[in-house]
Amino acid sequence: MGSIWNAARAMRGTRLLLLLMPGLIAHSAYAGSGLFALDHELPLDQSGIWERKYQVGLEFGVVAVEVAGSLWFGNDNELGHTLWQTVDASVVSSVAAELLKYGFSRARPDQGDNPNLWFRGNCCESFPSGEVTLQASFVTPFIANYAHQYPWIWSLEALPAYDALARLKSRAHWQSDVIAGWALGTGVGYWSTTRDTPLSVQFLPGGLSVGFYKRF
Repeated sequence: MGSIWNAARAMRGTRLLLLLMPGLIAHSAYAGSGLFALDHELPLDQSGIWERKYQVGLEFGVVAVEVAGSLWFGNDNELGHTLWQTVDASVVSSVAAELLKYGFSRARPDQGDNPNLWFRGNCCESFPSGEVTLQASFVTPFIANYAHQYPWIWSLEALPAYDALARLKSRAHWQSDVIAGWALGTGVGYWSTTRDTPLSVQFLPGGLSVGFYKRF
């Protein structure tokens, strides 16, 4: 019962952060339009830490940690169980994000600088941000499971925060795109922690969920 309460408390903190996100990522006093009336194009900046290679590196790094960590520790290990939950969260939220992209087919900032261009067809996949969705889905199971014991784990929210701002500076997404991606990843990430057995474990042969470190 206590673990459920702690997880709920952690998720309340995440929801509060999401409520603050419009002010954090608006990045100026500019009166925008689109969803939440804050969508506007930021000055293009792909220098330093905002270079595309770092965004891609973070994306592949998270996937590598999920896959390698879950297989190494296994579902019977506490950390391994959390990693399997991140696998569930990332897969489910990524599929949902792709469906939303095709359904809403919103134009990106570099495809007309107009946040109100929706349902444009196969050319446009701005809403929501898939990369921010991935980062949020990765960090949420860790926060839900460990925040009550290790408050510093909240610092993992820096990953989706960095990616959200990087995607804005790259003119790849609107503010509402990254907020929606953050919310989607957080919601699915929390859902993954409510399952006793991760879906990904159920679909794999039993031996793969034991953990390779037990075999050596």
